[in-house]
Amino acid sequence: MIIPYETEYYEPTKNFIVKLGRLVIRKSRNVGRGLEIILMAFFYIPFAYRSRDEIRRQMYLAGIGSFAVVSIAVLFTGMILALQAGVQLREFGQEARVGTLVLQTLCRELGPIMTAMILASSVGAAITAQIGTMSVSEELAALDVMSIDPVRFLVMPRLIAMLFMCPALTVYACVIGTIGGGIVAESQLDVSYGMYFDNAFEYLKMRDVWVGVQKALVFSVIIVGVSCYQGMATKNGAAGVGKNTRKSVIISILMILVAGYIITRFIYN
Repeated sequence: MIIPYETEYYEPTKNFIVKLGRLVIRKSRNVGRGLEIILMAFFYIPFAYRSRDEIRRQMYLAGIGSFAVVSIAVLFTGMILALQAGVQLREFGQEARVGTLVLQTLCRELGPIMTAMILASSVGAAITAQIGTMSVSEELAALDVMSIDPVRFLVMPRLIAMLFMCPALTVYACVIGTIGGGIVAESQLDVSYGMYFDNAFEYLKMRDVWVGVQKALVFSVIIVGVSCYQGMATKNGAAGVGKNTRKSVIISILMILVAGYIITRFIYN
């Protein structure tokens, strides 16, 4: 089943209100088509065993392929966070509490958001480019002719892989970021590793970890949904592939930030 994309035709007009209404209608339809793709992918999850090899391949690309980038990014994020927070806490004689601040901030916010942004920029862009190339070369139409649903064949394996790897990388990011903060605490704040990690884990609640995992799951759906939809919506050859790849990264990052705020707002209200 091929999801149509912006096939509506309107007569040209100079009326601003009409143009605005058409824009809202078109964007609303595009959102609906993206949601349809994701819902169909969830519907096909019970048939995932047939695509187990592709799922393993996508898990490797999303997980191992992003391992180095996530490691470096969150290591220095934890170091910067510890340095900036430690300098302020030192004015009040509370620099020993820097471990609590770093770990809770990583688990609640920065860990899942940093990981999701990296995955959206690398894995999401790759998904859009691959599916977009298949779209402009009419490979998606060929799948449809062979009675192979592109959503089951292309979207579902990527969704399952991302649902596993994004939370796993998020937990890993929190650990590495906390270690980075510990290095700064020991070397620049005169806080021993023992005191740093004792304070970090003393006030950590499983609720904070679970919030990060929940965000990672939501971000996984956003990344795959936006990337696959923009890939299927690609047209106009190589220029269209580049344009939609850029759009998928921008839209994914913006939606990740908005969704992260909304989840935090409801959980910690």
